Amino acid sequence: MNAELCLGLFTGIVFGALLQQGRVVRFENQIGAMLFRDMTIFKFMLSAILVGMIGIYLLVSFEVVALSVKAISLGGNLIGGTLFGAGWAVCGYCPGTSVAAVAEGRLHAIWAVLGMLAGAALYAEAYPWLKNSVLAWGTFGKITLPSLLGVSPWLLVPMFVMAFLGLFVLFEKKGV
Repeated sequence: MNAELCLGLFTGIVFGALLQQGRVVRFENQIGAMLFRDMTIFKFMLSAILVGMIGIYLLVSFEVVALSVKAISLGGNLIGGTLFGAGWAVCGYCPGTSVAAVAEGRLHAIWAVLGMLAGAALYAEAYPWLKNSVLAWGTFGKITLPSLLGVSPWLLVPMFVMAFLGLFVLFEKKGV
């Protein structure tokens, strides 16, 4: 196993442990999120977005990594997002939390993991057809919010931090 795969496995295990420690893998929290009664998952994901955004832009700024942006496909995002949401609603888990739930011993989550693997295999098989059809619908190229607005990412990062912190405060005031 090469170093890149080892690093991916390590970060995946750490992320799964954080999901478990944050109680995000609990079925009750998943359902609570879908009903907007429990914002644990939203707070966790907003935190992950902030850490990831700041970390990636720091690494890019120090030229440790190069940002490789994938082209936006409206068709792929709409259909993929719908399938993702339907799977989450039916199983009560998203891909990350389903794997973490299985690791925690919640055997019913195996169905979500199997569905995720079957979906990935189906996508891989259908990709040649999808590439020239669904994935070609509404392509916008390789854009980011900073490039779209023509500003430095460091102008937007504080705005996102403030907005997300505002959401955290709101969630806490509402007790969710």
